[in-house]
Amino acid sequence: MPDAYPSGVPRLRPADLLVLAVVALLLLAGLAGAGPPLAVVALAGAAGSALAGARLSRLVVPASGDDPAGDGGDRPGPWRGPRVRPAAGLLHAAVLTVGLTVAVLPLAAAGLRVAVGAAGLGLAAVLHTVGLLLLPGRTRLAARARVRHATDIVSLGLSLHFAAWVLMPTEQAPLAARIAVASGGFGFAAVGVAALADWRRRPGTAACLLGTGAAQFGLLALIVLLAYGAPDRAALATVPPLVAGVLLTAAGVRRVAAGDPRRAGGPPPVWPRVSAPAGIATVAAAGHLAAYGPFSTGMVLLGLSVIPPLVVRELISAADNRRYAGRLAAQEAHFRALVSGGNDLILLLDDALRVRWQSPAAARLFALTDADVLGRHFADLLHPDDAPQAARLLDRVLAGDRPTLLPARMRDGHGAWRETESTVSDQRGVPEVRALVLHVRDVGERRRLERAVHQLAATDQLTGLANRQELLRELRARRDRSGALLVVDLHGLGVVNDGRGHAFGDTVVVEVARRLRAVAGPEDLVARLVGDEFAVLTDAGPVLAYGLGNRLLAALAEPYRMAGDDEVRLQANIGLAEVRGAGPDDVLRQADLARRRAAQLGRDRIEWYDAYLEEQLVRRLDLERELPGAVARGELDLVYQPVLGLADRLPVGTEALLRWRSPVLGTVLPAELLPVAEDLDLIGEVGRWVLDRACRQLADWSAGDRRLWMSVNVTPGELTAPDFLRRTAAVLAAHGVPADRLVVEVAEPRVGPELPAVVARLAGLRSLGVRTALDGFRAEHASLAQLRRLPVDLLKLAPAAASAHRPGGAGMGGATGGTGMGGVAGATCPAGVAGGTGAVRPPLTDVVVGLGQRLGLEVVAAALETPAQVDAAARAGCRYGQGHALARPATAERVEAYLEEFPSASR
Repeated sequence: MPDAYPSGVPRLRPADLLVLAVVALLLLAGLAGAGPPLAVVALAGAAGSALAGARLSRLVVPASGDDPAGDGGDRPGPWRGPRVRPAAGLLHAAVLTVGLTVAVLPLAAAGLRVAVGAAGLGLAAVLHTVGLLLLPGRTRLAARARVRHATDIVSLGLSLHFAAWVLMPTEQAPLAARIAVASGGFGFAAVGVAALADWRRRPGTAACLLGTGAAQFGLLALIVLLAYGAPDRAALATVPPLVAGVLLTAAGVRRVAAGDPRRAGGPPPVWPRVSAPAGIATVAAAGHLAAYGPFSTGMVLLGLSVIPPLVVRELISAADNRRYAGRLAAQEAHFRALVSGGNDLILLLDDALRVRWQSPAAARLFALTDADVLGRHFADLLHPDDAPQAARLLDRVLAGDRPTLLPARMRDGHGAWRETESTVSDQRGVPEVRALVLHVRDVGERRRLERAVHQLAATDQLTGLANRQELLRELRARRDRSGALLVVDLHGLGVVNDGRGHAFGDTVVVEVARRLRAVAGPEDLVARLVGDEFAVLTDAGPVLAYGLGNRLLAALAEPYRMAGDDEVRLQANIGLAEVRGAGPDDVLRQADLARRRAAQLGRDRIEWYDAYLEEQLVRRLDLERELPGAVARGELDLVYQPVLGLADRLPVGTEALLRWRSPVLGTVLPAELLPVAEDLDLIGEVGRWVLDRACRQLADWSAGDRRLWMSVNVTPGELTAPDFLRRTAAVLAAHGVPADRLVVEVAEPRVGPELPAVVARLAGLRSLGVRTALDGFRAEHASLAQLRRLPVDLLKLAPAAASAHRPGGAGMGGATGGTGMGGVAGATCPAGVAGGTGAVRPPLTDVVVGLGQRLGLEVVAAALETPAQVDAAARAGCRYGQGHALARPATAERVEAYLEEFPSASR
């Protein structure tokens, strides 16, 4: 049985082909006289009805596991099998009635065949009618539509009845034939009108209508032929409509059950319903005149009865046309009002992209006339720079791509270029349009506002430079290009704002921006990040970018002369980072890290970013995060390094060396710890802890007869604190430590800036009985000159004094071990009196030792790493020594065990 694709095209299955082949063979056999024609008709009709009935039965009572669609599950719409079952059952019964009627005709007596056929036709017609009415998808027609359909049925039915009447033999026709023809004509008319109305809206239902009509026509024709005693072979002509009718009925029902999708296209044409009745009557009349001659009175009256329904249909059509014309006129007026009053110019383009029509708004919106536009290629209306891109986009739309927004500049009637955006719609598939539709709108004002908003959002309001957001956007745009980012940090602008007011400072900032723009290239982006930070983004390579940084430093270093002869000088630091291959935030962070490094190394410097800088920053951030609270958590610790007499190698004292035992960062030495403590203002807290712990340990070691000193390092800032002397005296008293057992060391390189205050505080310590020491002494003219001014008791030689040319101890007891707290309680950088490749220059050492003896100072040679250095220091006259060659730094317990080896040590 033929099934239907979603498009409505029949699809023949193997069973259909087999049945059709059997029917064809039977027809050939009947034509060849191999069997009775009526038996051939019965067998062919029964075969087609059996197949159609089997297909319909699966809809009435579906088998378990059966595919309800019968097409492998490829259903074009929602399955409506349960709703179709009542109609399918009635149509199934109708198909079987047709098959049984045809099958029993050869078995009936010759005189009863017409009656049997008429009875079967009547029953099949009733079942067909009720079954078709029960098919889902019917809509309630309006009164006007029902009148049209009734008129069409009457008109077509009368024409069919007239045709059948006048074409029958003129002798008296059998009553059964006349009844069948009369009922069949109107039945076929009703089926035809309904099928034509449903052909696109409900193609499955239309197929059912055509199938039932064809089956009834075949059965009716068979009855008429039997009634007139036509030749037996004439009955074979009824086989095609009978078989096709039942198979088409089954296919239509299955399509309805599968969802019955609409066919493409508009409403069904009207002309067949108007022209068919007149045509059928005319052809039938001509045939009668040719075959039988003049008409009888009854025939004339029957023919004239066809005319009134046609007149009524014409009047209805005229009324419908007037109504449609009025509706169309109203819609056109509405459309014209919308198009003329809208803010879009509408253009229709043909396949060659030539303008076929423009809306009336063209003159109002763009001052364009039809002569300016019509017939021209659309690209000719656009700016030459925008035309190629627009042509490519429209070509893609013509090729089937999805329409997109088309931005372009278009010339108006005054010759000015307008910024426009066009919405492209492909309407070539719409018969009334058949063109590309462009809705063109002027977006110039909106673009100007967008640019103004962007300018405000991307510009620093004081200087007119780009701001941080604009710099990041530009960095994203240049991510795959070579170039460099320079971050400029000004020093001294805060002092200007505090001393002369922010208005004066703003004037200086504006001048800074002017100088940056003057030095930067025309393609470079100059931005202001924050108050005193600027940035320059350049496409130049590393060498040229570094040269640009030098020119920027030179320009910014020039005096800033303002109104009133005021002159300001600023210093700057610049950090450089490459742009390619990194995200905007990463590039900015890298340049800022390099800028921080430049600031640490001094002023007016340029530094490139490298990975080591980032490692340092991460380490610094970890230190800043973990150091607060380290004292309270008990994470600080002291190790001690003995000081020995070089003559007898007996311990005379120890130096307290700070260590931070962080559970997160591990052991941190003073070189890292102290700068962070100073920046976080924790230096006083750490220094107090070191002094207290060192004095407590000294008290424990002094419980017997052993007399040792304890050396503790302090920074100049801590030393000059107002409460330092009072706090030191309180700690000594709390632990019962004699004042002369405590040695306070201060690093000589850090004394210079605060020399008067340091001298006063050292003198105060000596008044308490506390001994003082100058750590890291350098044999320089300035150091020798200020040595007389410093009230110290001990002098520790620095590497420079011994010309070792290498670092000594690292901060708070670093690699060489001979240091104090670094910057707080021990920023000592003790000197190694080197031997071998780092040998001391004896004359210089002799001078320093001799000067110390004349000033009453004891000289300590620090950072002694080898026995040769120890011997050299002893020969030079140094009384004491300290370093790994003598004793390494160790915990209090291990130092205690070490001291037990010298029970007679009592200095």
